[in-house]
Amino acid sequence: MRIAVLGVGSIGGVVLGALSDSQIDLLAVARGQTAKNLSDIGLILHTPEGSIEMIPSERFIIVDSETPLSESIQSSCDVALICGKAASTPVLAQLAEEMLTSDGLAISLQNGLGNSEILANRIGRDRVLGGSITHGAWGDGDGSVYWVGRGAIRMGGLDGGPASGIASELFAALSDAQLEPIWSEDVQQIVWRKLLLNVAINPVCAIAGVRNGAILEVPELWEQSLAAMSEAVSVARGLGVNLGEVELEDHLRKVVEATSENRCSMLQDVMAGRLTEIDSLCGAVVERGEILGIPTPANQALHAMVKGIEKSSEFA
Repeated sequence: MRIAVLGVGSIGGVVLGALSDSQIDLLAVARGQTAKNLSDIGLILHTPEGSIEMIPSERFIIVDSETPLSESIQSSCDVALICGKAASTPVLAQLAEEMLTSDGLAISLQNGLGNSEILANRIGRDRVLGGSITHGAWGDGDGSVYWVGRGAIRMGGLDGGPASGIASELFAALSDAQLEPIWSEDVQQIVWRKLLLNVAINPVCAIAGVRNGAILEVPELWEQSLAAMSEAVSVARGLGVNLGEVELEDHLRKVVEATSENRCSMLQDVMAGRLTEIDSLCGAVVERGEILGIPTPANQALHAMVKGIEKSSEFA
């Protein structure tokens, strides 16, 4: 089996590093300094248990996403794991289409809404899986990825049904790599439940410049997080999404407690002067709320403030 990891940032680095212990043929798709680091020094993965794994560049084929694909890479991959930022999804979808075999699958492990649909429009709905990853990670920009918390990868077909064929092989590979895959026949529930946490944690911490745990320590931040989450719940239910039986406020509290020392991905982006995924998070909630006639003032405010931060960055 040949698997391509498209976007080797923090989460992509965790997935690539974990799969490196297997016999799977791996491709690492990156660009710029990340591609250079992978080529020069390989991948340095700091595990949650405190060990440091040095994965040499010879373990995977490095593909620079800014150059044309070689003939040996075209139509050669069984799976494309999309781990890049949401804004890069159209470009990554095109790359996935070029890299996959005729029956190969793509799966989005990204934050936000709409990523799987972009992939489906490009390569076909029956060849796309939806997904969500809860492993915690951050990268230092110099070739090291810090895997700070173990979680799971939830995945499923866009139209439900059991895993079969290449999807079953991927599930087994992720399981062998101890990435804790969980198959679901309701992928919309997977994506939306991750989104609820993202809109509650990411923009609040990014704007305040604090680690996740501050949400529980500062009442005003907690109230803002709950407001954004509540609006997203209303929009999801308005769209007919089954969110399950979980007590959402309690779930948010537990996630924040478990990740209290983490800097969320949006805070990392803000600190590095990068564009964030706010459009596919709060922006997506606002857009769908407008269609349904559901007010989303908390998400509108968070979206506007993060866009203002992006605007003020010289890198935006």
